[in-house]
Amino acid sequence: MEIIGVDIGGTKISAGLIVNEKLVKIETCPTPSEQPKEVVVRAITDVIEKVYDPGISGIGVGVPGLIDQKEKLVIDTVNIPSWDIVPLHESLTKHFNKPVYIDNDANCFAVGEKHFGKGKPYSNFVGVTMGTGLGAGIIINNSLYSGNFCGAGEFGLMYYRESIIEAYCSGQFFEARGKNGGEVAQMAADGDREALKLFDELGTHIGRAITNILFALAPEAIILGGSVSKSYNLFEPALKKVLKEEFPYQRVSQALKIEVSDAENMAILGASSLVLNELLPG
Repeated sequence: MEIIGVDIGGTKISAGLIVNEKLVKIETCPTPSEQPKEVVVRAITDVIEKVYDPGISGIGVGVPGLIDQKEKLVIDTVNIPSWDIVPLHESLTKHFNKPVYIDNDANCFAVGEKHFGKGKPYSNFVGVTMGTGLGAGIIINNSLYSGNFCGAGEFGLMYYRESIIEAYCSGQFFEARGKNGGEVAQMAADGDREALKLFDELGTHIGRAITNILFALAPEAIILGGSVSKSYNLFEPALKKVLKEEFPYQRVSQALKIEVSDAENMAILGASSLVLNELLPG
C-alpha cells in the first residue's frame, strides 16, 4: 500500500511517501505562514506533488489546529494567522483526485504510534506530545477518538496553578525560567544539581498532568513524544513519585505503561496513518 503523509507546521511543511509501511521519500518547504491562505494551500500542494505517486491510496494531513469534519474545513489553526477557515480538504481532493483525511497534529501522533510505533500492543492509550506546548491524541478500542472538531485530548490547556498545564509540562517550563531546555538537559546529564532540580520539578508537573489523564480515561498506556520526552530518564523518578503518592487508584496507576516514542519522522507517519485508520479500522 502507498500513502502520503503531510505535516503542516508554523515554520515548515513536510510530505512523505510511505510504501508498505516504509517512508521512502520526504520533501520539505518553508511555511509561508504570513501569506494569504491560498498561498499556504499552494505550498502544501506543491510539496505533495514532489512525493506523489499515482498509485497512492490516500493522503493524510496533520494540522496544528481544529477541524470541522462535517464541513471539511480547517479552523482555528495555530501559528498560521491567515488560516481562519480553510477548505483544505476540497482543494487537495480536487487537485489529486484521491481520498484526503485531515486531523489535529496531536491526534496524528497517536494514530501514528498505533500503526507504526509503541502503540501497537495497546487497544487503549493516549499519545502525549511535549514540545513547544502539550497536546494529546486518544486511541480507544484501537481507533482514534478525535472528538468534536478534532478537539479531544487538549489536556495541555486545562487550568493548572495560575496558568495551564502546558506552561509547566513543555518547553515553556524552561523558557519561563530563562533557560534552554536542551542545554539544561545536558547539564543535568553531567550531574549539575540545579539542572537536576529543574527536571525533578518538571517531572512533578508532568506526573500531575498524567493523573488528570488517568482520572479521565484510565488508559493502558501513555506514549510520550516531542522534544521534552527525550529527557524522560531525567524526570521519570519525580513523575513516578507523583503517581505513587498522589494518585488514589493505585491499581490503575500501577497497571499503566509509560512509553517514549522512538520513531523517526512520526509527524509524517502519523499523518499518513489517518488513511490507514480509515481503510483498516480496528
